[in-house]
Amino acid sequence: MSTSLAVPVDSAAQPWRGRDDGPGDAHLRWHHVVTTEADRPGPWDAAFVGFRSDEGVRRNKGRQGAANGPRELRAALASMALPTRLTALDAGDVQVADEDLESGHRRLGDAVAALLDSDSPVIVLGGGHEVAYGTYLGLRDSAVVRSGGRLAVLNLDAHFDLRDDVRPSSGTPFLQMARGEEELGRRLNYQVLGVSQPSNTEHLFRTADSLGVRYLRDIECGLLDVAEVDAFTDAFVDSGDVLHLSIDLDVLPAAVAPGVSAPAAHGVQMEIVERVCARIAASGKPLVVDVAELNPDLDVDHRTARAGARLVHRILTSRHAALTAGA
Repeated sequence: MSTSLAVPVDSAAQPWRGRDDGPGDAHLRWHHVVTTEADRPGPWDAAFVGFRSDEGVRRNKGRQGAANGPRELRAALASMALPTRLTALDAGDVQVADEDLESGHRRLGDAVAALLDSDSPVIVLGGGHEVAYGTYLGLRDSAVVRSGGRLAVLNLDAHFDLRDDVRPSSGTPFLQMARGEEELGRRLNYQVLGVSQPSNTEHLFRTADSLGVRYLRDIECGLLDVAEVDAFTDAFVDSGDVLHLSIDLDVLPAAVAPGVSAPAAHGVQMEIVERVCARIAASGKPLVVDVAELNPDLDVDHRTARAGARLVHRILTSRHAALTAGA
């Protein structure tokens, strides 16, 4: 019997390449540890899958180009130096074609479920923020959630993404999740950090309140608000057994993340966002992360790609360090 991990994707992963300073772990970078061959079932210290989609952004009347985000996030992460050797799998990409977002969501869900069931933390490289609903489908269908694990979702975002549109888009994923949980007799545990009041109508705030959404506004997430941010983050971690961290890069200030469909006039400082990510990762709980809205066509000096890659790097190295220390 084969012991390889079967992950359904549309295109196979390409080998990672990057800076090479010499042999041995003293010169270790991500591209040295990522394999594209799922020749064992896991677990891995990191499992990557890409979601090449612009369709949700197009439907939401945003600036398209995020379908190339996975390629740029991989390139930015590849040369980042590792403090210790990890094991990592790149499973390849799910690609939305012919405007068929719904089918792409289902395929992404199948891929996420397979990777999470291998007992690995999963990193989904988007793509527009419609990626979050596909990620949710995988979490919903994973063994740990089907067996009763409580799902908790934290969105780092300037927007609630709770639009009630006729067709799913990059503005609807968390309302889709809420309705999906209602169909299963559950209430979605959804929380948001970094919400911008000028970017969300009063109707969206009322929708969030009706769904019981906990949130911190961007003006409540400054460097002088660390204690409040830590308390919010810790309460999120405690509220679930399985954690879904959705990172819309427009949560960051425009100077840090210019390459997004809707750059933030205010945003949450990188120091705070990175602190939140590390704190969640260090919990060691089953974790799926999606990174959304990187548009390489709009980026400046790869700033947004590097910011997104640094957050992924911090999540995975913090998680590994915490699990190793607790072993």
